[in-house]
Amino acid sequence: MKVAVAKETYPGERRVAIVPQTVAPLIKAGAQIFVETQAGLAAGFSDDAYRAAGAEIVSHDELFSADCILSVRACGSNGDGWASDRDRLRPGVILIGICDPLCEPQACREAADRGATLFALELVPRITRAQSMDVLSSQANIAGYRAVLLAATNLPRIFPMMTTAAGTITPAKVLILGAGVAGLQAIATAKRLGAQVLAYDVRPAVKEQVQSLGAKFVELPLETGSSETAGGYAKAMGEEFYARQRELLGRVIADSDVVVSTAVIPGQKAPVLVTSEMVKQMRPGSGIVDLAAERGGNCERTVPGETGGVDGVTILGPTNLPAEVPFHTSQLYAKNISTFLMHLLKQGLPEVSLDDEICRDTLVARGGHLVHPKVRERAGLAALESLAAT
Repeated sequence: MKVAVAKETYPGERRVAIVPQTVAPLIKAGAQIFVETQAGLAAGFSDDAYRAAGAEIVSHDELFSADCILSVRACGSNGDGWASDRDRLRPGVILIGICDPLCEPQACREAADRGATLFALELVPRITRAQSMDVLSSQANIAGYRAVLLAATNLPRIFPMMTTAAGTITPAKVLILGAGVAGLQAIATAKRLGAQVLAYDVRPAVKEQVQSLGAKFVELPLETGSSETAGGYAKAMGEEFYARQRELLGRVIADSDVVVSTAVIPGQKAPVLVTSEMVKQMRPGSGIVDLAAERGGNCERTVPGETGGVDGVTILGPTNLPAEVPFHTSQLYAKNISTFLMHLLKQGLPEVSLDDEICRDTLVARGGHLVHPKVRERAGLAALESLAAT
């Protein structure tokens, strides 16, 4: 199988889907590896490094003659760059990457219309044997780390307590909203920097994880019920719940120097946890880093991709923190996607085994059809009677 690695075209995207260290295992698995010229340069990987690993360097035009194309951003997650890629697709080509299928189902439908087979990596099931393929976790982990550094370098205060001849500096109070992968890494990073850390999550089950990292778990008198999906993600709650949650959280936020919000519901607009009124109650010099900015933001005053301020409170809305440290995030992503591809090869790719949960759950398009039930629903299409019928 001829496998090609695309150079990313999304503005500001510096990651690459495969790094030189992952080329040899793929070749051993029976793949020929082609890398678009300068695809890894922004992440710190030269064309010569890919050649030394056994890959062939090709042009952008040559890329689309491959049997399988790997990328970080594909379909709906590639913005305006998708239109150019879409028009070059040939029937039967296999696309693997982050595709944003639940929020941009029409882009996936366009891939299906051109006869492409599409796998969306953000749909990898959260099961034990798929952990090494979980791109959401590997990238969120770095985003949580980076978010705390962003707060530490952009706010007019330091995190640790310091005792000096000139007096004692009290530690910053850092509140982490959401204790998923990004939130837990943010907790650990803020603790390493010496801050006093608190964390809140709608899922009571994560309390032990928060405390194990040395943070205090904020408990609110709310009826959470079944607040967690079978895959371990937080579920969307009703507006009445969020209104009461905001009322209770307001007191904690007002007493915080830094708030890092990480609450994202897959395929949905991010819930608003911090209202404009809550921002006004924060002390001047405090700040918010909103990791949900790309999905609309957990803070009502967040502007995606921008740094703003309200009454002396700094609000940062980064939309792609993993791309800011592309060397290591590319290494992690490359491990995820190469492990996924080798799994598909073992299952008989280009044939797709629908008996395998990993293949079945990530398959979005095949044979000219959207085949993933949730993506079809988002695209306004009727359910397929059977995936096998496609």
